Amino acid sequence: MQRKERFKEFVNYFTTHQPDAETELLYSNPYELLVAVILSAQCTDKRINQVTPALFRDFPTPEHLAASHFNELFPYIRSVSYPNNKTKHLLGMAKMLVEEFDSVIPEDVKTLQKLPGVGRKTANVIASVIYNQPTMAVDTHVFRVSKRLGLVNQNLKTPLEVEKQLIKQIPDEFIARAHHWLILHGRYVCLARRPQCEKCNITHFCRYYEKNQGII
Repeated sequence: MQRKERFKEFVNYFTTHQPDAETELLYSNPYELLVAVILSAQCTDKRINQVTPALFRDFPTPEHLAASHFNELFPYIRSVSYPNNKTKHLLGMAKMLVEEFDSVIPEDVKTLQKLPGVGRKTANVIASVIYNQPTMAVDTHVFRVSKRLGLVNQNLKTPLEVEKQLIKQIPDEFIARAHHWLILHGRYVCLARRPQCEKCNITHFCRYYEKNQGII
């Protein structure tokens, strides 16, 4: 199957079966999502959702967070991965957000990356989820699943390379949702160590499945 056909099958399947896919992080406004995404780096959404209710209760705005200090904030997130760095990132992000952006989350990916703790992946998440921009955040799930399905070249080495190939082929109106399609499929079906092909409904266009079934 040609890559163009795989993309067509990919979009057709998920628009039919998972049309409203969205992040599993719990949030009620752009500020909360930004905090949650920064915290979620190399950590599970489940863990972040356990931590953020108390954090959002006691630091409900960028101003509250910016007025905090390391020893006050750290206990709230000590159970997530890399809590020391993330505490510093959150404090720095909040201060810059208040001082330079009037507490408004920027829309532009390049501008978002000026905030401490915000790399390209996080910036793409915010731009797509909050502002519905056609940006593709490539985490480990997206990187793995897009290769297994055959949506991108197998020899790509970086998330940016994968991102560029995906957004080149997926129609703009589906890019933001496609990010979640790939993440959720990787999280619950196409697992890293053992993809659950026996329960997968998209093996008919999956390069990994074709290869392992001896079809190609």
